[in-house]
Amino acid sequence: MDNTDLTQQSNEAFQRMQWISAKDKINRLIGQLSKTNVKETVILLFQINIMRYRGLLVRRIMKQQLSRPNQSALLASLISIINSKIPECGELLAKRVILQFKKNFTTTNNERKVKSSLGFLCQLANQQIASEIVLLQVLQILLEKVNNDNVELSLDIVNTSGAYLFRNSTNALVMVLNRLRDLLQEDTSLSQRNRKAIEHVLKLGRSDFKGVLVVDRELDLVEDEDREEPHVIGLDDEDLVSEDYLSVFHVDEDYLENEKEYQELQEDVLGDNKGNETAQVVEIPQEEKVTDLGKSNLLRYQKTVYLTIMSSMSSDEAVHKLLKLNFGKSKEDRSYNTETLADMVIKCCSQEKTYSKYYGVIGEKLILKNHYWHDTFVSLFKHYYDIIENFETNSLRNLGKFFGHLLASDRFALDKALNAIKLTESDTNPAKRILLKFIFQEMIEELGVNEVKERLINDKYVKPFINGIFPVTNPTWKDADDLRFSINFFTAIGLGVLTEEMRDVLDNLPEERGRSRSRSYSRSGSSGCRSYSRSYSRSRSGSYSRSRSRSRSYSRSASPRGRLEFRSRQDNESRTPSRENLKRKRSSSSDDDNPKLKTILDGLN
Repeated sequence: MDNTDLTQQSNEAFQRMQWISAKDKINRLIGQLSKTNVKETVILLFQINIMRYRGLLVRRIMKQQLSRPNQSALLASLISIINSKIPECGELLAKRVILQFKKNFTTTNNERKVKSSLGFLCQLANQQIASEIVLLQVLQILLEKVNNDNVELSLDIVNTSGAYLFRNSTNALVMVLNRLRDLLQEDTSLSQRNRKAIEHVLKLGRSDFKGVLVVDRELDLVEDEDREEPHVIGLDDEDLVSEDYLSVFHVDEDYLENEKEYQELQEDVLGDNKGNETAQVVEIPQEEKVTDLGKSNLLRYQKTVYLTIMSSMSSDEAVHKLLKLNFGKSKEDRSYNTETLADMVIKCCSQEKTYSKYYGVIGEKLILKNHYWHDTFVSLFKHYYDIIENFETNSLRNLGKFFGHLLASDRFALDKALNAIKLTESDTNPAKRILLKFIFQEMIEELGVNEVKERLINDKYVKPFINGIFPVTNPTWKDADDLRFSINFFTAIGLGVLTEEMRDVLDNLPEERGRSRSRSYSRSGSSGCRSYSRSYSRSRSGSYSRSRSRSRSYSRSASPRGRLEFRSRQDNESRTPSRENLKRKRSSSSDDDNPKLKTILDGLN
């Protein structure tokens, strides 16, 4: 800011001059925007007080998008960077685009503007500026009143944001695809063009949108940990207003104070090189701040998380409410609260009398949000594994099934979660072995034996990272005892089928200990076969047959790297377990019956 007299800066004439200057600069920068200068444009925009002039910025972006719909993804990328620092800008744009779509769809019926605004809304959702909820609401409206125009708009949404919806609202997307398939088979009035387009999106759905990028790599410019939570705005929200007053000039009585606040934000974003156009916008080194909520604030936040989890009727509702608890917080607060929130989900699960899949799906959906949530749960898994001897048997079972569900869901990277575990007599204790037992049994329950073998035994990428559990990578005669221990462990818990490769490796170890190993292994091997036979017989009549009877809506191929993969399920296989049964169980028993739960409640109160 120029060294102008303070009184001059506060008067109307000066502020109006600044307003006109900012408007001209915004119009020029947005007009010159291209893929090659997105970051430089953001730097120049931050040199203006875009918090004050966000109405001008949003209006210019919408005007540019309406005249050049092919720039929708580019403009969404630009606003995603700004939104990571000033969420008010992203929220205002999302509101105005939704209102623009509603106006054109319901009143003017301008087909070009409807398609343009809907395409922009899809790109805002892909960049996690707007929530996927508004897209699902639009799809519901379009498919309730079926005609060729509405079907075409629905297909535009699925083609543009199908991969994003698949990751964040799988069940809802499957319902949309099923509805489109029904229309293809039953509605004779559909145009040939729409029929071919429906067949195309159904093909994408069957492949789980494999190979379809949510965001172009050149336009994915914001790190996951820097992203704000998507703005949850519905079509019928009461606070859905365009805030037109932000687009017109008015005198700011606190002009100097507001400018000073923005200068502090500007320093955080741009650093010392405000004029350097090569500066990095997204990856700006900042000093780490230690956030101490204080004991009372921490307990208050934990209690809020606990009550939110317990009062929600489904995991979707719980995740939605939990994410809103962090909305609008600073990056440091969100980071601290994320760890606290994830830890509370795990603790609540551990205190249930019986394991509920409700908690597993909450964890799965949180992990899907971004890599930071994933890394937080991985860190907590390792922490709980280290201190697991402090938990009772009931809690051990619940924790084992919870983490087993996450590993089976393919949202939890096996190479990161299991790389520190060493399954030996000296490195484990009874509690750790019990936890591992429930983890692997839950994975078998969810996936079946063959799928678990594909992910753990046959995956060449994962195998070196889990050598502590399955010591088959470059073994020596020194590993013989570890191999025997691992074989005996899996045989004892009824999963001898997972030990076949380890038995072969043990047979072919160097000759130094061949004789003693052969005699020892012969005894354990025969008993292992008997144990495996009994275990497999039980599984065939019990949980194994049930877990493999679940049908999938689309075909799925095993992950070649054992990392994040996604699958679709039919409507009758809910990913959001109901809370009704859990609530009835809880209401029929007193808190005194569960001393651990009472301890948490006392701590929260």
